[in-house]
Amino acid sequence: MDEFEAAQLAADRAWKPRANQWAIAITVTLATFMEVLDSSIANVALPHIAGSLGASEDEATWVLTSYLVSNAIILPASAYLTTFIGRKKFYMICVVLFGISSMLCGLAPSLGMLIFCRVLQGAGGGGLAPSEQAILADTFSPKQRGQAFALYGLAVVCAPAIGPTLGGWITDNYNWRWIFFINVPVALVSLYLTNRLVEDPPHIKREVAKSAREGLKLDYFGFGLLASGFGSLEFVLDKGQEDDWFGSRVITFFIVLCVVSLVTLIVWELYELKAKKRPILNLTLFKRKTFAIPFVLMFVLGFALYGTTVLIPQLVQLLLGYTAELAGLVISPGAICIMLMMPVVGILVGKVDPRYLICYGFTMLAISMVAMHTFSLGSSFSYIMWVRVLQASGLAFLFIPINTISYIGVPREQSNDVSGLTNLARNIGGSTGTAFVATMLTRRQQVHEAAMVRNLTPGNEAFRDQVNQLKGFFYGGGNGAASGFGGKTSGNLQAAQAFLYNQLHRQSAMLAYMDIIAVFAVFCACMIPLVLAIGRIRPPSGDAPAH
Repeated sequence: MDEFEAAQLAADRAWKPRANQWAIAITVTLATFMEVLDSSIANVALPHIAGSLGASEDEATWVLTSYLVSNAIILPASAYLTTFIGRKKFYMICVVLFGISSMLCGLAPSLGMLIFCRVLQGAGGGGLAPSEQAILADTFSPKQRGQAFALYGLAVVCAPAIGPTLGGWITDNYNWRWIFFINVPVALVSLYLTNRLVEDPPHIKREVAKSAREGLKLDYFGFGLLASGFGSLEFVLDKGQEDDWFGSRVITFFIVLCVVSLVTLIVWELYELKAKKRPILNLTLFKRKTFAIPFVLMFVLGFALYGTTVLIPQLVQLLLGYTAELAGLVISPGAICIMLMMPVVGILVGKVDPRYLICYGFTMLAISMVAMHTFSLGSSFSYIMWVRVLQASGLAFLFIPINTISYIGVPREQSNDVSGLTNLARNIGGSTGTAFVATMLTRRQQVHEAAMVRNLTPGNEAFRDQVNQLKGFFYGGGNGAASGFGGKTSGNLQAAQAFLYNQLHRQSAMLAYMDIIAVFAVFCACMIPLVLAIGRIRPPSGDAPAH
């Protein structure tokens, strides 16, 4: 290292933003909370959107899919795009695009226009979370980074939990268009504060200056592979179960396209690195154990968080008869628990080996899944709520330590690469968890139903007795057994059998949910040995915000 490089490194380590670091943290968290909230807030409004725009509910699901696909493409490319225009400018462009597209979504006169605007909204939103995480990593010292990520974690973990509840309340009391209009004032405030408070560190300015000298040399081929690969993956995860996976030629085509694109992308990116060019994806990060393992852990966190956030409200609404509002309320205390625990974890991560915090988090997550496995058709609201709180207490110990470890030993100029890939892992994990719940629920319910229905035959004495008792109940309380299996109360036979089949259907669905929860429990427990494989990590010390 020559004297000039040493001076640059010293300047990078000494750099601190002029504005208050916590003011910066609140500013960038504001827009990210808005973006993550928007990924789930539209879910409950789909029937209203479909009815208002004259479309079917199946067609309206493209409102969600289009956003997720666009988001998945921009997430990993955000670090690459920052090198050309600067992180602050890129972040502000994303906020502007998100705000304008949100307004256009609310004004959309047709489903086609709404889907187009959601694509733009997903593109704007995809650059917000990685940029914010990189800004926090550069703004705060390693010792304070855990507390900064706690604030960021509140946005990323709590927003998906309250999104459906808030979306339902707005749709019921106002109009579905307001779930998009509410983003506009938030975007304006975020834009103003970002312009006043956020600034690019020296290493970002050097990258931008270098790009300006060398000219704009975008890797179009790499970006095309990235778009087709991750876009296809998100489409397959979102639409796979709906179209019966490999039973659909469309899904099969996109699976093949996804695999071919991602394999070609890896080969192309390695070639770009060998030619000493700036790749879209920085695959060299995966050489570090402190990045590769947290990448997997973040995927599992997204898998468990989004999967159970879909599973619990669905279970209580379909099987226990909860309203959408009650379904939201049963998981809301979990979000409150995370909000209370995040600052505590933020302080602990600067004093304790973060591996132990992650192990505790996955242990609590596995224990909560075991408790969730005791759910039945007679479970009370309070029991389900407290199990969700137990699960949330584990989730709070995962997000911050995983992010903290991801940045260990990473040069400052690669902060954006780390944040883009870890956010991609969480998002793809969330989509995979949601697809897993939808697919396994359908398949396992069919298996349990087929096994149980074999006993519902007239030759089964217990079944005959149950039907006769129910016939008497539907008849008006008399003793139905006296009339025999086909007597004068045969008019109530269909009602009795329909009642039993409904009970069978509910019980087979509950067993399917239990199968899914068991897989989640095993999956989370298997992460504990992987965490320990990272190796000993000393708590960060010092105030210099160096990597």
